Amino acid sequence: MRLIKNLYFYPEKGMMDCNTYVIKDKLSVIIDPGLTQFLPELLQDLHKDGIDPKDIDIITNTHLHGDHCWANEAFKKISGAKILPHPLQKDFWDATVIQTSRFFGVPAVEFTEDRYLDNDKLNTGELEFELIPSPGHSPDSICFYCKKDEILICGDVIFNQNTGRVDLPGGSADELKQSIEKLSQLEIEYLLPGHMGIIIGREKVKRNFEFIKKYVLSYL
Repeated sequence: MRLIKNLYFYPEKGMMDCNTYVIKDKLSVIIDPGLTQFLPELLQDLHKDGIDPKDIDIITNTHLHGDHCWANEAFKKISGAKILPHPLQKDFWDATVIQTSRFFGVPAVEFTEDRYLDNDKLNTGELEFELIPSPGHSPDSICFYCKKDEILICGDVIFNQNTGRVDLPGGSADELKQSIEKLSQLEIEYLLPGHMGIIIGREKVKRNFEFIKKYVLSYL
């Protein structure tokens, strides 16, 4: 589903999947391909929007929990796109990938990165995203913020009236509170989380931050 000219949203397909976002620009990017078993459905959705997987240049992630990145390698094989994690995701690989897989009793996700994103910016052509480290749900969580179009792709940092859990390896309630406070200062028209519905409209986004600060963060 197209949200604006260069940005598409694909809702999670089932248990342990996640919302996927595609930036279709001079440099095209898929963020969080999700779980491998739901990849055929994602590919169908891309085709409906006229997006060939081979149009995608970069595969990247908000963080490296398996529900967000398990399909990285499979999508790479289909599309020829390069996998570019954020450097923080290399630094926290053990906590986010290895220890979290042990926590759930599942094999650790495996993929081969081609190189890494720059620390601060991702310029796709018409759009430029600031890469904002936002730990709390996981130590390697990154938000993608486009100031020009007021877009925040926020992974599992913040949802509609909720936040990501903080009891997984590397999680921290205090860090999550700090991350959400920082993000709440941004001008956001499109709040695009890793699960559940998206929020469109600056006032709705503002009210969501206020709700979370009042009713969710106080109980973490």
